[in-house]
Amino acid sequence: MNSTPDVPEELLDFDSPDSSSIIRDKMSDDPCFGLLKRSFSDSSFPSVITDNTLKLIWSNTSYKKLFHSENTIEGEYLVKLFYPYLDDDKASVLYRSIRSKKEGFSWRGRVESSGRDILTVVANMLISPIFEREQPDGAPIGYQALFYDVTDDHRNTLRSTFTSLLEASKMKDNDTGKHIERVNAYSQILAEKLFFNPDFHAEVTKEFIENIGFLAAMHDVGKIGTPDDILNKTGKLDDHEWKIMKEHTINGAYILGSYPNPVAKDIALFHHERWDGNGYSYQLAGTTIPLAARIVTVADVYDALRMKRSYKDAFTHEEAAKIIVKDSGSHFDPLIIRYFILLHKKFKGIYDSLADE
Repeated sequence: MNSTPDVPEELLDFDSPDSSSIIRDKMSDDPCFGLLKRSFSDSSFPSVITDNTLKLIWSNTSYKKLFHSENTIEGEYLVKLFYPYLDDDKASVLYRSIRSKKEGFSWRGRVESSGRDILTVVANMLISPIFEREQPDGAPIGYQALFYDVTDDHRNTLRSTFTSLLEASKMKDNDTGKHIERVNAYSQILAEKLFFNPDFHAEVTKEFIENIGFLAAMHDVGKIGTPDDILNKTGKLDDHEWKIMKEHTINGAYILGSYPNPVAKDIALFHHERWDGNGYSYQLAGTTIPLAARIVTVADVYDALRMKRSYKDAFTHEEAAKIIVKDSGSHFDPLIIRYFILLHKKFKGIYDSLADE
C-alpha cells in the first residue's frame, strides 16, 4: 500500500506534462469559473473546484472550516486529502466514475478526514463535472465537489447502537452503570496525558482520546454471552466455570467486530492481558498488547479494587493506588503507571464524584 493513493495512470490522457496547468489557466480565465467562485465563496456548503485530474484549484471558506484546512491546498489531489479512507482501490473507483459518460462524469459517496489534532470529520461528497461552454458534450475540463457534514449524525447513530449493547450487558452483570462511567473517565484522562508524549504521537490522537472515553465502557460487553449462574456466582469459580468466564473477551471482540474503529475490539479482546504475558486470552506481553487495552486495564482494575464485591470489601484510594503501583511491570505497562501516579488524585476525584448510590 502506498503512503497516499496515486492517480491511476490509465486515467491520465494528457498530451503533455504541462497540459494540466494549461487547463487550470483556461478555467481561471473562463467567466463561468468566476461565477462558480462567486456563487459558492460565502456559501454554507463546503465546496472545491478542481481541474480534470482532481487537482484543487480553489476552495471556499466553509470547506476550510469543515476540514480544518486553513493553509492553502491548491495543487493537491482531492483524493489525497481523504487518505487513508480513500485508499488506492476506492480512489480508482472514484476516478473511473468521473471519467465515465455513463456515470455522468460524477461520483458521490462518503469521505472521512482526520488528523492528530482534530476529530474525524465524516461528510458526503458529490463530484459533478464542469464543461467548456463551446464543447458541452466533450469531456469535463474540471469538477466541482460539494460536501455535506454528517459527522454528528454518523457518530450519534453509531454510538446509540452500541450503547444499546452496553445496556444489555449491564443487565447481565453486577457492575453498575457508575462503574463503566468511571472506567471511561479514568481511561480518557490517561489518554490525554499520553497525547503529549512524543512516543505516542502516531497513535494517540484527538480521535483516540474521544473514542477511548466512550469505548472503555465496552470492555465487558462480551459478558452478554456468559451464563448467569457463572456470572453471578458468589463463591469461587471452578476450572470449567473460569474457562467459560474468560471467554467473555473473545465474545466481546466478536460483538464489537462491526464497530468501525478497531479500538473497540482491542479493548474487549485484550483488557485482561498482562504486561508480563500471564494474562488471557492470548498471553500477549509488553507492547504487543494494544495501547487502548493497556490503558483500560489500569482503569478497570483500579475501579474494581475500589468497589465492594460479594467476595471482598472495598479498598480505599490509597490501598488501591499502592496495589496498582506495585504491579507496574508485571500486570501493568510501567509507562502508563508513571502517568497513573501523576493522575492518582484525579482518579480519586472521579470515583468520589461518580460514587455508587
